[in-house]
Amino acid sequence: MVAIALTINGKAASVEAEPDTPLLWVVREHLKLTGTKFGCGSGLCGACTVHIDGKAMRSCQIAVSKVAGKKITTIEGLSPTGTHALQKAWIAEQVPQCGYCQSGQIMQAATLLSTNKKPTREQIVAHMDGNICRCGTYPRIVRAIQRAAREA
Repeated sequence: MVAIALTINGKAASVEAEPDTPLLWVVREHLKLTGTKFGCGSGLCGACTVHIDGKAMRSCQIAVSKVAGKKITTIEGLSPTGTHALQKAWIAEQVPQCGYCQSGQIMQAATLLSTNKKPTREQIVAHMDGNICRCGTYPRIVRAIQRAAREA
């Protein structure tokens, strides 16, 4: 075990972990930020998506040692009060059913809107490809991203 210094949701943190421990488990188990979900463990579903230096990344596939000194943002850090345009649009469009994938979906969508303020439907679909919703709320997800783009 080694001490690893992180910046997570704008705050300095230090964790004792094996260097190859997936960031997902450090976030959930060590830091108790449970909004980031375990889905497949293979980086295929997107439930564990966080931002690392502003880029959407699958936290189950990144060793904690690789993110030392980087800026990490989880769903809890996107907007602690739930007032991010995407969070509000998610509610307005009634996106969640089971809700399990939603934090990863929102984090993935946030990177799109940070670089493209007015994405087309096709751009949204392409950007969100790979984030799986087992409930099939994809049309609502697209509408919520479009709403957030309009209202942001």
